[in-house]
Amino acid sequence: MNLTLRIPDDLVQRLSVGGDDISRRALEALAVEEYRAGRLTRPELRRLLGFGTRAELDGFLKGRGIDESMMIEEFERDRENLAEAIRRRFAPLGGVDLEPHPSVPMHEPPAFVP
Repeated sequence: MNLTLRIPDDLVQRLSVGGDDISRRALEALAVEEYRAGRLTRPELRRLLGFGTRAELDGFLKGRGIDESMMIEEFERDRENLAEAIRRRFAPLGGVDLEPHPSVPMHEPPAFVP
């Protein structure tokens, strides 16, 4: 879907001083607000903005003052979505039983001394 915004020419000229791509800035502003409002997940935000990696998205968010790690709820939702996708994929073959994997805190990595 394409979205068209009508902005008076004089404002477009003023808003695009410095050669900035005003279309990209508008997309980024909308995407950030929808993410902050909880209507976009991090994977959706990444896809919408066309970032290839999580690191690119993290850098983008950090540059806009959004320096938060992925919320636990988002991890849980992603895990549930993955389990459901696996169930749908294997349903024609007789299905698959998936045991819930408990969330456990990660341990500290070992310290390597040279």
